[in-house]
Amino acid sequence: MSAIFPMVVYGSDVSYFTGKLEMYLRLKGMDYTFEPMVSPRVWNRIRKETGVQQMPACTLADGRWVTDTTPLIAWLEAQQPAPPVIPADPLQRFFSLLMEDYADEWLWRPAMHYRWWYPEGRAALGWHLAAELMAEMPLPAPLKRAMIRRRQLGGFVTGDGVTKANCKQVEQAYHDNLAWLSAMLEERPYLLGNSPSLADVAFMGPMFRHFSQDPVPAEIMRTTAPRVWEWVARTWAAGPQGTRGDWVSGIPDDWGPLLRDIGATYLPYLCELAEAVRAGRQRADLTAGGVTYPGARISPYRVWCLARLREEFEALPEPAKEDARALLERHGCWEPLWRSDLPETDVNVGLDPPFRGNATMV
Repeated sequence: MSAIFPMVVYGSDVSYFTGKLEMYLRLKGMDYTFEPMVSPRVWNRIRKETGVQQMPACTLADGRWVTDTTPLIAWLEAQQPAPPVIPADPLQRFFSLLMEDYADEWLWRPAMHYRWWYPEGRAALGWHLAAELMAEMPLPAPLKRAMIRRRQLGGFVTGDGVTKANCKQVEQAYHDNLAWLSAMLEERPYLLGNSPSLADVAFMGPMFRHFSQDPVPAEIMRTTAPRVWEWVARTWAAGPQGTRGDWVSGIPDDWGPLLRDIGATYLPYLCELAEAVRAGRQRADLTAGGVTYPGARISPYRVWCLARLREEFEALPEPAKEDARALLERHGCWEPLWRSDLPETDVNVGLDPPFRGNATMV
């Protein structure tokens, strides 16, 4: 472990994926320090060392750089299995990874929408990110805030296909997830049982640093889903003493509504993305769950996500593979998981995630 810890986590204290990684490190009791990305010099160093300009990026104690929370968490868990966060049970592990992928890539859109669409969010977070990430830039503060707001709104909201015509459907995804999580948390303190698991870590990406802290979604969570509000704080405070692997057996029935949404929206969306990548498009009109996202940017990384889910399924031992297929079929996930032939991409080709990513991930 002396080659890994202490880690330095470079990111933002309002960042979706920085919050997700910090949650995992806290649950494991892993030694790390946080450093904000405060200057172009830091950004350029990260791109040089990792191949991407994204947060978080981390240095290990031996000087190696790592990035991308999904493979990084999997790698760290393999280095230090106790206390457990990723279930050893193959069925639970696979469905936790599926939940992680959904939380990472599908809830990103409503999280960014709520942060940058509403004036309250733009004002609060524009100020915060300008002060945190552009502290060393010799520009007037109002100009920094305007640059941040324009970049985020154009790049991650309107640039991701959110319009006046579909924004209420985008917001409904948040309301639905609050309802589904509330039902789970009525039965137990964490999503898989009596201690945190990868499922909790995954949903802390959107629920912690975005939905529970940004002005508009935070008020919605407090007033309509107090169990989720409480769970966010409980998970952040749990620490390694509360991380015991005390989970239910199998997959809880109350995961069903969320799995049905994965089958109805997220997996079909990934398949449409795959077809757009095959056609060489940078942007495309994508449709999922009856909602069209016009001119959405095309991310080859998400095709890699779909390929990874398929690989994880194929790696399941028998009879876990049979049980997983039955659950996927029951909730409408099986057919869209395999609907499209995946195009070749250069995402992580010849690389060993989380060590040195590929710029096409962004």
